[in-house]
Amino acid sequence: MNKQKGLTLISWLIVIAFVGFNGLMALNVAPVYINDSSVKSIMANLERDADVRGKDARKLKDIVIKRLKINNLYDIKKDNITVTKGRNSYVVTIEYEPRGRLVGNLDYIISFKHEARVQSK
Repeated sequence: MNKQKGLTLISWLIVIAFVGFNGLMALNVAPVYINDSSVKSIMANLERDADVRGKDARKLKDIVIKRLKINNLYDIKKDNITVTKGRNSYVVTIEYEPRGRLVGNLDYIISFKHEARVQSK
């Protein structure tokens, strides 16, 4: 008797559909994570930047918004940024949820939250 070697046509179609769906999801979701890595770097640089130290809450919020616009991150609004007074520092928090469509009526929502501590005077 001959033994079957390889996949059948139906098996190949299932594998191709699975790989295609995962590829489609990656193409739709990957830009969101690329933008989030820019937000992470902005927040990390905010903590290390000597020019930012000693600024008040409103100035810190304006600085973050300007840095977001420089990096073409217009989806994050002023309402998503909070600056609270801590002990000898301000805590800058960016919390946002990008949303998008995958296929048909299948959507995604991804939550991000980043914090940075900036020394006050």
